[in-house]
Amino acid sequence: IKWSGEGVGYLFGVTGRMVIGVVMALLILHLMGLRLAWHRTARLTYLAAGLGIYVAMTSVYWASQFIPSGWVAVLYGLTPIVTGLMARVWLNEQGLTPVRFVSMSVALCGLAVIFNVGLETGYQIYLGVFGVLFSVVSHSISSIWVKRMESGLHGLAITTGGLMVSVPLFLVSWLLLGEAWPAEIGSKTRASIIYLGVVGSVLGFALYYYVLRHVEATRVALITMLTPVIALLVGHWFNDEVIDGRVWLGTLLIMLGLLGFELGSQWLSRLRAGQQDKAF
Repeated sequence: IKWSGEGVGYLFGVTGRMVIGVVMALLILHLMGLRLAWHRTARLTYLAAGLGIYVAMTSVYWASQFIPSGWVAVLYGLTPIVTGLMARVWLNEQGLTPVRFVSMSVALCGLAVIFNVGLETGYQIYLGVFGVLFSVVSHSISSIWVKRMESGLHGLAITTGGLMVSVPLFLVSWLLLGEAWPAEIGSKTRASIIYLGVVGSVLGFALYYYVLRHVEATRVALITMLTPVIALLVGHWFNDEVIDGRVWLGTLLIMLGLLGFELGSQWLSRLRAGQQDKAF
């Protein structure tokens, strides 16, 4: 995401990615012999996915100008907590148990540690952090909305429909707010846009919506736990990003909080069951 905006602006980077994505999605949909459904539930599902893609991606691309790429993934790790709280209200999934409350507090402490690092860096860090957090909330709302539709649509169909909704919004945003067509697009920037358009927008979204169809929304959001540490290392190795020790501490606290939020109640139940078995 950071590379795709270098020298061309973040709006050009995200718009180029999504245009490539919608073309590839329509092509793959045709090759697979799939058709887009247009009944009311399908249209609402495409709208939910498309608005989520537009708002969440615009926010995170804008925010990436101000913070290291590794931070983006770390903050996106809070998605399961935000999604879990929303799923409780709109999907009647598991609520905020005492274990989840403690775990959420631990994760928020990790976020506070990262905020503290920003105090020494400048106010722009806060713009980046708030931008990513806004993206997280937008993404979670979209996920819950799509899940609640229960459309039964193929993941690629939801991706294609969502991109068809979001691409015109990206184009209008770039035309109104973005810079003119860049005189030159660097090879790294070009490769990043193409990669994100093909892999990130089509393959990634299609697999995401496929899983979302078969697994509860909170479990899907747990996938983001796999990315923070890898992203910090990749940002350090390939983008020369300096990793403050407190960022590692904040990341650890966020991941511990997420583990407790998702699995703490199960572990506690098993522990109690084991103690009861020993008592008998």
